[in-house]
Amino acid sequence: MTHTANADPQELAKFSELAHKWWDPDSEFRPLHQINPLRLDWIDQLAAIKGKQVLDVGCGGGILAESMARRGAQVLGIDLADKALKVAQLHAMESGVANLAYRSVAVEALAEEQPAQYDLVTCMEMLEHVPDPSSVVRACTALAKPGGWVFFSTINRNPKSFLFAIVGAEYVLKLLPKGTHEFARFIRPAELARWIREAGLDLGQFKGMEYNPLTGRYWLSGDTSVNYLVACRKPLKP
Repeated sequence: MTHTANADPQELAKFSELAHKWWDPDSEFRPLHQINPLRLDWIDQLAAIKGKQVLDVGCGGGILAESMARRGAQVLGIDLADKALKVAQLHAMESGVANLAYRSVAVEALAEEQPAQYDLVTCMEMLEHVPDPSSVVRACTALAKPGGWVFFSTINRNPKSFLFAIVGAEYVLKLLPKGTHEFARFIRPAELARWIREAGLDLGQFKGMEYNPLTGRYWLSGDTSVNYLVACRKPLKP
């Protein structure tokens, strides 16, 4: 059974085009480098990464996947943007990170192949780039072990997020390449919460991520009006 449908070729091409810049902290991926310590620490505080079997869905160039491996997890990063994956593999090799592997495979296909195999599944900044995000949520749930953690991050859909995440980040501040995001694909927390519950996960906490353009500082808060993260757990018994 093939699962190539839940990927947008234009989105994959967009990230492949930028792949060579992924590990340049002064490139278009600078925001990812800046937010990574925040989300890594938050995930680690809740799920204790060390020694865990971890899956990073939509891993791109491997910024989060590699940082989780450095904290002692056994990590598999998956993505369908092949150039970004090659960059991730090369960087891991150059950095000598051994407990880290990458695969080009759809999350739905991996869920059929390796159900309930991971203590921790992360899916960051990916849901807003696929045609059917609820399918990704279901697959991430299937991949988690009973009692395992699943983390998502995405962007809210409202006038403020349009102003901040598209107009501000892509056009005014030029933090991201123009066209990185499409407003219609942004996801309200209530929508994501519904998919999470329908998939059979227990909804944990939501966290907002804020940015001050004057200081260039990011921080986690209770404000989910633009960027937000959510922590979930798979029940021990269905």
